[in-house]
Amino acid sequence: MNQSNLICIGSIGKPRGLKGEFFLNSFCNPADNIVTYRPLITIEDNNVHKIEYIKKSHNKFVSKIVNVSDLDQIKLFTNKKLYIKNSDLPKLSDKEAYWHELKGMNVFVHKTNENLGVVKEMNNFGSDDCLVVASTKDSIDNKERLIPFIKDKFINQIDKTNKIIYVDWQKDF
Repeated sequence: MNQSNLICIGSIGKPRGLKGEFFLNSFCNPADNIVTYRPLITIEDNNVHKIEYIKKSHNKFVSKIVNVSDLDQIKLFTNKKLYIKNSDLPKLSDKEAYWHELKGMNVFVHKTNENLGVVKEMNNFGSDDCLVVASTKDSIDNKERLIPFIKDKFINQIDKTNKIIYVDWQKDF
């Protein structure tokens, strides 16, 4: 399976009970969205394993892999990532974007059209999601920037067609 078409949306946590169940760590926002994605898969050494079910139990997610039915088997999967095919994600409006779509987009200051660089990754440091913007040969300087992903405050427009994010951001920040 081509891993470039996969989106990581969670990971396998510690085992739960003796029958192969495990606690599932959701990387979705909101976390409950992980229940709606099907089929979830995990890839280990190019082997594909499908998730049998996900259920919520006391504000945690409990899940099970098809054909894994005991504690010793599930321990081998602890900390493995869970993926969904990019094509299985719900379609978004033109004004919305998934994090993975933002990576690689050029970032320009809205008012001056100055190139700040390219989105290297997205992170959440506790209060807000942030664009991590790395400099390029075309950017105005060699600085790496963290720009809070707050629409209509710092994020002015996302042009998915041209792969550009326009920001209201001072270049000396």
